[in-house]
Amino acid sequence: MNTILSFILVLGLLIFVHEFGHFIFAKLFGVRVLKFSLGFGPKIVGKTIGETEYVISAFPLGGFVKMFGENPDEQDIPEVDKQGSFAHKPVWQRFFIVFAGPIFNLLFSIVLFFLVFAFLGIPTSVDTTRVGKVNDASPADKAGLLANDVILRINERETLVWDDVLEGVKSSDGKPLAIVVQRGNENVHLTVTPAIDAVKNVFGEVVEQRFMIGIKKADDMTWEESSLYSALENACLQTWMYISLTAVGFVKIIQQVVPASEMGGPILIAQIAGEQMKAGWVNLIYFMCLLSVNLGLLNLLPIPVLDGGHLAFLTIEGLRRKPLNMRAQIVAQQVGMGLLGMLMIFVFYNDIVRLFK
Repeated sequence: MNTILSFILVLGLLIFVHEFGHFIFAKLFGVRVLKFSLGFGPKIVGKTIGETEYVISAFPLGGFVKMFGENPDEQDIPEVDKQGSFAHKPVWQRFFIVFAGPIFNLLFSIVLFFLVFAFLGIPTSVDTTRVGKVNDASPADKAGLLANDVILRINERETLVWDDVLEGVKSSDGKPLAIVVQRGNENVHLTVTPAIDAVKNVFGEVVEQRFMIGIKKADDMTWEESSLYSALENACLQTWMYISLTAVGFVKIIQQVVPASEMGGPILIAQIAGEQMKAGWVNLIYFMCLLSVNLGLLNLLPIPVLDGGHLAFLTIEGLRRKPLNMRAQIVAQQVGMGLLGMLMIFVFYNDIVRLFK
């Protein structure tokens, strides 16, 4: 139940923000919005206010804003109705209406981070020698090192910060190390023999080979009080880091550095959302920000059907001073639908295989 609720909360909120971007800019430029829907398929509940029907539909895997005059069969309309028609607005206005959805997702990440940093402070790493994780079957595991052990000395050399631990292991040349750790209220003496292992980056690429013992630093954090300006600055920096990481991730998938099997769909999102909810609201907000950035950038890809495909069509129309041939647009949309359908099937397959594994 926790997983389902967190999934609905996260995905529902992100879809709402995305569609609200389209909606607010359509209203701003005088386009009639006929329907604002969260989800697809049969209507569960709805209410018409003014000219717009607001709907929650059965399948919460997306949403849409239906605007008057956006479909090909609505192009030939009476002159009196053209003022509220999407198709009869200038190219730059249509561009911003489409562009607003992904941009609102990116801005939403900034807003969430700003609220966290403004109320809780800026998260700052505390440099300790506490072990956060011991890899299975690693030299440290075989020697009896445990998570939460605090490394006090390596070969009689005091370790005050994590760099001292890294340097002590790295410079060992593979010789046994006499390590003293604090475990609870007692000091424990261990002998660990480092082994050559690969240092990998976040995408699994090997950065270097060096002597290691198979431990990771504990994530000891503190929250430092900040001004509103500092909270906003750090919110922008954190969002930019997520944007950069996501963009590079797309490239790494194309380069097959990141296996396609790592891609996930709604089931994986639900699982992670449930785990983050259990870990606390701050963790869930961080995950929501990452997902919001992913949703924004994914929609900017120049694939027909996605916002990025519509933006590509509008850019071409702006440069040519006339729209692409209608048949070409329809064919491109059909190809885009096919690609998107195959992608959805593939990520669902990955999710199901991951569940059984």
